[in-house]
Formats: sequence, C-alpha cells, structure tokens
Amino acid sequence: MNAVLPIGDAAAGQCDASPLAQTVREVCKTIEHRAAAARDEDVFVAENFALLKDANLTAAGAPRELGGGGASPDELSEMLRTIGYHCGSTALAFSMHTHQVAIPAWRWKHQNVAAVEPLLKRVVQERLILSSSGGSDWIAGSGKAERVDGGYRITARKVFSSGAPVSDLLMTSAVLEELGQAPVVLHFGLPMTSPQVKIAETWRTLGMRGTGSHDVVIEGHVVPEAAVSARRPAGEWHPLFHIIATIAFPLIYSVYVGVAERARDIALDLAKRKPASRHTLGTAGRMETELNGARLALNFMLAAVRLNTPSAATVNQVMMGRQLVERHAIAAVELAMELAGGAGFYRAVRLEQRFRDIQAARYHPLQAGPQAEFAGAVALGLPTDKIY
Repeated sequence: MNAVLPIGDAAAGQCDASPLAQTVREVCKTIEHRAAAARDEDVFVAENFALLKDANLTAAGAPRELGGGGASPDELSEMLRTIGYHCGSTALAFSMHTHQVAIPAWRWKHQNVAAVEPLLKRVVQERLILSSSGGSDWIAGSGKAERVDGGYRITARKVFSSGAPVSDLLMTSAVLEELGQAPVVLHFGLPMTSPQVKIAETWRTLGMRGTGSHDVVIEGHVVPEAAVSARRPAGEWHPLFHIIATIAFPLIYSVYVGVAERARDIALDLAKRKPASRHTLGTAGRMETELNGARLALNFMLAAVRLNTPSAATVNQVMMGRQLVERHAIAAVELAMELAGGAGFYRAVRLEQRFRDIQAARYHPLQAGPQAEFAGAVALGLPTDKIY
C-alpha cells in the first residue's frame, strides 16, 4: 500500500478536557518547579517518576476493563507532549514506560491476546515501572540467549535503557542461535531486582541528561520458558514489530514536539522584550512554520495508529513522520535560539537546555538512511522485511 493515509484527528478538542489531561496539568506544576530548581541535570528524575506513579499515570494506557486509565494513543501522546513541554527528560524516560504499556494494551483490545493480561494487571495493581532496551535491540536483536533446563540463560549489555534506576521490569530481548537453525529473537520481561542484572551508570550526555538511560548489564539471568512472550526471526520485520513501531514512535516523538513548543515560547517571551525588526519578524515566522511542520508530522504519525492495522504501510507512515518531526522540531529550536539572541545562551533562561534536549530526536530508529530505504522499498513495491 503506497497511498498517503488520512490525517483526521478523532481526538481533537477532547484531550484538553479529559480527566487525564487535568491530572497531567496538575502534575506538571510540580515537575516545572523542580525543573526550574534543578542544578545537576545528570541526576535521574526519580522524584518526578514518583509523582507520576502517585498520580497513577503509569497505568494511563492500560485497559479500563483491567483497572487502568483506558487512554487512547492520542491521549497518551498529549500527556507526553505536555510533560515534555515542562521537562524533556521526564517525558522521554516516561515515554519508554508508556509505550511498553500501550503495546500490550493494543494487543489485548484489538487482537484478543490473553497472554498480555497478567502484565497489564501488574502494571495497574503494583504500579510497575517498565523500561525498554529499545534502540539497542531493534530488528536484529542483541545479546545472547543460551538454552538451559527450563529456560534460557541471558548474557547482554543493553544501552539506552531509559528509566533504568526506577525500573521494575526491563522489556527486552536476546538472540538464540542453535546449530542448524536460523537465529531467533526471544522477547521477555527481565526483573531489575535479579542479582544477575546490574546498572552501569554510563549516561553522561549532551542532552536529555535526566533520563537515566544507563547500560543494563545481564550476566547469566535465566528467563523461564513460560516468561518468553514472543519469538521472531532475527533481522527481519515481523508482525510484532509492525505493532511496536507503529504504536511506540508517535508516543516517543510527542516528547520532542513538547520540547520544541517550550523553546518557542521561551524565545517569543525574550523577543517581545525588544523592539521588533524585520529580522525578528522573519525569524519568528520561520520558527512558527517549522514548529507547525513538526505538529503536522506528529499528527501524521498518530493517524497511522488510529487505523488499528499495523503493517509495513503504517510503519512507513510513522517513520516518515518521525523523520519530519526530527527535522522540523530541531529547526524550530535552532530558530528559537536565533530569535532569543544572546539571552538564549544563558543557562538560567533554560532555552539552551531545550536546544540540547532536542538533539536526541536524531538517534531513535529508523534514522535517516534506513528510513529512506524502507520508504523507497514501499514506493517501488519491493519487500521491506529485510530493511531496517
């Protein structure tokens, strides 16, 4: 399917008035206060996660029938975008938990997959925090799974594990290679309390410094056979990954739109304090145009989710939108820095923090090269199962 998919926003005008939106706005008052007072950006935003848990936002995406909030992907997107406006690190780390709840919730609702129900119930009842090894695995998978009695011994180092310091379960995978058989990726949840699981505090970065995206080192933890939630061929697109890519990335990139929106507001506030010039008008106009490009691209991504038919076509739409959000959001923040002038260079203004945070939009899959190859294969009617 090569056609452009519809962009109609079924949730327009509803999210702002929802109980979820009201809760998020209240929570963000505290998040904003803490962000303004922060002096060490390398410190994980643990207090904010505790706040999100206390407000039960950790279960926002779980089905209402199982005791969760029943929030739609559009509502979850707006939640993360709003949090991102106030604190990019909190929102990005929380997006990794949120999409790990939204994906099984979608499978439970639309595919009647009963196997995901215990996890969703635990998220609701125990207020579990899920983290994701995400981009460190992707289609090829990473880490080693070795068959042992009753399960698999896992050896791996998972990088970019956002939220690791407070995670209860790491949703991850490992590659099983057995003689005479094609490699298989096993998916499972890993208890972070296991003595064979350690956090290597490697997260010292340009931006998104408070996400706690450390390496998680797994040295011999045994995953029981019953705990393996899915299997797929290594290095190939699979229906499971169609679901993951379609649902996860609009939520993750909602954060970057929120960051760009905050940068825009800071820059406009600074610009209004000085006499307007043609340069100021032009820069402000270009910033507005780029920001709205990012907003349109995000809606384009969410439109693919609303179809409820994950496939290569929806992945293609989401990944094209992901590239456009990256491009336009980064451009908008760059123009915000230009519009603010020298004042934007001061840390106290916190515009330079948004400039640094927005750079992380470059690094999630699919990056520009693989995304262009995927889109090209779809356009030419060629197979996409080996392209990632």
